[in-house]
Amino acid sequence: MVVHPAAGHYSGTLVHALLYHCKDQLSSINGVMRPGIVHRIDMDTSGLLVVCKSDFAHQSLAEQLKTHSITRKYQAIVYGNFREDQGTIHKSIGRHPVDRKKQAVNVKNGRDAITHYRVVERFSGQYTWVECELETGRTHQIRVHMASISHPLLGDTVYGPEKNPFHLQGQTLHAGTLGFIHPRTNVYMEFHADLP
Repeated sequence: MVVHPAAGHYSGTLVHALLYHCKDQLSSINGVMRPGIVHRIDMDTSGLLVVCKSDFAHQSLAEQLKTHSITRKYQAIVYGNFREDQGTIHKSIGRHPVDRKKQAVNVKNGRDAITHYRVVERFSGQYTWVECELETGRTHQIRVHMASISHPLLGDTVYGPEKNPFHLQGQTLHAGTLGFIHPRTNVYMEFHADLP
């Protein structure tokens, strides 16, 4: 599901569902096109994201995102086998110089991006299940970073092979863990979503 209305997606988004469910009880910080939306996940990514009903909560969580204090862990299956059991990808990400719908690493005007990864399981040398923890949050960050080290996500025909060996609908990426400090109680809370 697309998170908010954009070119080519004018209805049927998460924002439309939220507006129906919450009526006018969403934060107004991002305007009428993205009420309550603090951060996004890609359309074909499953899992968690946080939505705010009040401007107070939205400002608090936006600040936590800005200071990189929100915990965001993703599960992914990528092509290939990692030699190491964990690592960090620290490469800037920005708009692709030729294809404006894509992102790329180390491009002019790219922004700092850091992804930590750890191997969960290896599958016969062809695929690896990894957990990725975001330190920053750039558009398509995990997809672009994994592709940049020759481990694109399985099913990601934008940054990986055009051929989809298992006929998957989208990339194998799941936002499984989301943790933040509650805006009012100042208590750390962590949420988990099982793999689909």
